[in-house]
Amino acid sequence: MVVSRDWQEVGVLECILGGLHIGVHIESELVKAQAKLAKNKIDALIIDCDLNGTAGFLRTLRHQSTPNPVPLVIVSGSAGRNALESTGATFVFEKPISVEQAVHTLSAARNMILDGRLRYHRLTLNVPVNLSCGTKTNVEATVTNVSQGGVGIRTDAALPRGPFRLNFSLPGGALSIKALGKVAWTDKRGNAGVRFVEISRRAKRDLQLWLEREYFAT
Repeated sequence: MVVSRDWQEVGVLECILGGLHIGVHIESELVKAQAKLAKNKIDALIIDCDLNGTAGFLRTLRHQSTPNPVPLVIVSGSAGRNALESTGATFVFEKPISVEQAVHTLSAARNMILDGRLRYHRLTLNVPVNLSCGTKTNVEATVTNVSQGGVGIRTDAALPRGPFRLNFSLPGGALSIKALGKVAWTDKRGNAGVRFVEISRRAKRDLQLWLEREYFAT
């Protein structure tokens, strides 16, 4: 959400955010912005500090529980920058906004927003997975969903009690994910949740990028 009456700067931000596939809601009044924050999940907040009442608005924001992990603050000049150090702002702009600076900063903000979304986002799948524990246990199962932190599976076989190896390919067959997992929960219908306890940096990055692509494709 962008809170501003500076329509020239708002136009610049809308253009950049649109290019980053971030939806934008514009609000010109702080009171209405506060009401929307209380009722809706906002991933990021961009505030024009030239608006009267901004200091009080930011104080209120700091002392209440809000779903806004990435507040962004626009500053009219360098004199206001020092005063914003105690507001909890993650990023600070100076007006007039430099397109180059805005692209760099908003790209960083986008990564933070996306990481927050994908951390708990589960994507439905239906692919085979092999579970192995040493040479004695080898279980065939189906991955029903996947997230950054683990997978949901379905199998009729008994699952290993301790950590076990998972090996499955993401749809398309181009990426194979290998990780060490552990059962987090099971039910009586053969469903289970498996948490990754060890995954290589490359596999983790491949999975994250794949989840990002699928997230924006849906």
